[in-house]
Amino acid sequence: MDQRTFLELVSARGQVITIDRPVDPCLELAAVSGAIEDEAPGRIVRFRHVIGSEYEVVTGLCADRGHFAAALGCTAPELIFRLAAALADPQPPPVVPGDQAPCQEVIEPTPDLETIPFLTHWASDAGPYATAAVLFTNDPDTGANASFHRVLRLGPRHAALRLVERRGTDTALRKTRGDLPVAICIGLPLHVLLAASMAPPPGVDELTIAQALAPTPLARCHTNDVLVPAAAEVVIEGRLTHRLTAEGPFVDLTQTLDFVRQQPLLEVDCITHRRRPIYHALLPGRLEHKLLMGMPREPTIFREVNQVCHCLNVNITPGGASWLHAVVQIDKQTPDDGLRAIEAAFRGHSSLKHIVVVDRDIDPFNPADVEWAIATRFQGGQGLHLFPSQPSSSLDPSAVHIPGQKSRSDKLGVDATMFWSTPTGPREPAAYQKVTFPPVDLSRYRTA
Repeated sequence: MDQRTFLELVSARGQVITIDRPVDPCLELAAVSGAIEDEAPGRIVRFRHVIGSEYEVVTGLCADRGHFAAALGCTAPELIFRLAAALADPQPPPVVPGDQAPCQEVIEPTPDLETIPFLTHWASDAGPYATAAVLFTNDPDTGANASFHRVLRLGPRHAALRLVERRGTDTALRKTRGDLPVAICIGLPLHVLLAASMAPPPGVDELTIAQALAPTPLARCHTNDVLVPAAAEVVIEGRLTHRLTAEGPFVDLTQTLDFVRQQPLLEVDCITHRRRPIYHALLPGRLEHKLLMGMPREPTIFREVNQVCHCLNVNITPGGASWLHAVVQIDKQTPDDGLRAIEAAFRGHSSLKHIVVVDRDIDPFNPADVEWAIATRFQGGQGLHLFPSQPSSSLDPSAVHIPGQKSRSDKLGVDATMFWSTPTGPREPAAYQKVTFPPVDLSRYRTA
């Protein structure tokens, strides 16, 4: 389901707010979208008239788990199982000719990034940024790769990209003596955005995971051999150079300012797009940024935990910036399952800082339920597990950051499962259970 079909679906369900008034992409559009998210979390906003651009802009596409479920034709609780299945069984996508690829309906004779409505979100921004941009390239050794990168527009044909050190694009660029051919796509189907956010094993192309989730036809770029999703709204073809330029400051996932770095310069060779293109912008540090970052890491945690005990579900929580905190739900079978789950979860997502493990009767998506489990089932002397000075996330402002080295942080696991005082379970399991009322049909008691 491409972005346009998805917009039609959610519009019919009344989940899209349309703004017909002209809106400036410099500071105004992000502020309006943020205010709507504060008032109506999870709603999609469509800006029909953007000052200085022929593009429409849409925000909030990924701001709710229900949106992903609608795009994949499943329920929200089933998402982790769909993602885990796709990760375990990737499928090669088909390649279609350019004349059958919507993303090449229009080929710009003179590429100009300034025609695309990159947003300036805050006055502190280094400039206009693309935030829902997925870069596609080919690693000389491991093959095709897809990954998210924020893109700072520096002029009509130049941009700076933030590359995380030792990750896919950075590794491919380091292996390449000359320029690295790339394509940056904006306005992608939701299942492709999910796949690009995942962390498959080396050599597994994220687009094969996308194909396992839903049909994902590809098209070859106009000026290089990079394959991109044919349904993309816009494709920026170019070369990532070894020349460096200042990138940042910019607000990151934790809603704090990231610092300025020297990052690679992109030279643009060609821009293709659909007729009347719709530009996807996500607000940094807000709901869709968090879900796109965190949710695709849940199946890797699920997989690792399932190797040591019976994992039921995983929630990387928005309160932990959807990156640093996770709740892991298990079906506890032995006294040490809680600790095993904690250790495995850290292996499944190395950027995690704090983990809470809960029993099957605790809803991992309900913060009050999780807190209740900590309050009633956790004892620090038994269930607190501290791992000092571990490799961690550069997004954590409280971690130790040394240039050129992996960030380090103390990590904490909280085993909030019922304490097993015997080899087969708690001595008094009833003492751990919530006492609730039986279900009642209230329609019998309401006046018509």
